[in-house]
Amino acid sequence: METAKKNTGAAYGLLAPGLGWLVLFFFVPMAFMLVRSLSTHTVDATYHEHYNFDWNLQNYKDAWNNYRGDFQRSFIYAGAATVLAFFIAYPLAYVIAFRGGRWKSLLLLLVIAPFFTNYLIRTIAWETILSDNSVVTQTLRSLHLLSLTDSLGWTSGDRLLATPLAVVTAITYNYLAFMILPLYVSLEKIDPRLLEASLDLYASRVRAFMRVTLPLSLPGVFAGTLLTFIPATGDYINAELLGSAQTRMIGNVIQSKFITFHDYASGAALSFSLMAIVLVLIVLYAKVLGTEDVSTV
Repeated sequence: METAKKNTGAAYGLLAPGLGWLVLFFFVPMAFMLVRSLSTHTVDATYHEHYNFDWNLQNYKDAWNNYRGDFQRSFIYAGAATVLAFFIAYPLAYVIAFRGGRWKSLLLLLVIAPFFTNYLIRTIAWETILSDNSVVTQTLRSLHLLSLTDSLGWTSGDRLLATPLAVVTAITYNYLAFMILPLYVSLEKIDPRLLEASLDLYASRVRAFMRVTLPLSLPGVFAGTLLTFIPATGDYINAELLGSAQTRMIGNVIQSKFITFHDYASGAALSFSLMAIVLVLIVLYAKVLGTEDVSTV
């Protein structure tokens, strides 16, 4: 009994620094911003800004009424990037997990290698890759693929830059590793004997994948999609550098509220609105997918 109490005390002692860090640098700032989001922002005759806490819910109403299109655009872009990243990452993670052999470590190193470069530099590099005279743009133009994407509203004329396709492409690239690594961990834990048993029971490889591999990798799918979708919804660097006024995301609006206009009340309301919508989507997604084994990832 005393040993159990000592172990419990030691566990809480080990948790204390992390909990203290979260309280000081996460919960306290969040509480401060919540108060700001419910305050009225005024500027006096001497251009001094004042925030009066008066449960001003109008900030939240304005956040949705004035920037509904930016919210919708952000979720569309983030969703498209997440789906695209999944279809790129799953085959790659599958090959590394089941066919990587002694090259697994090297392949995983190559996956995370882009993170050795600054996020901003990686995004600026895409300006060169997608520029009007780049090899990529000229090739797509010669194949008449840009006219196809233009009809779908993802490009503008024969350009790639300053279009939704450019923004989604860069978001996909920048968050691809967040999709690959959870998928790899989930796939790598699957016992190969289960796949052999399904084949011995006359299941085709496609059926074995659909009935064994894919269900067992769902925890990685859940973790990877969330790690990609959540930061992508609030991203503003890709839309700022590779997009235009027509591709503005809600992250750009929040950034301008805080940095340009110093309207912390509206910026905080927008931030909490985005957070609330994302949390609702996560709960619904978890119920649809089923996440009892997510903790094993």
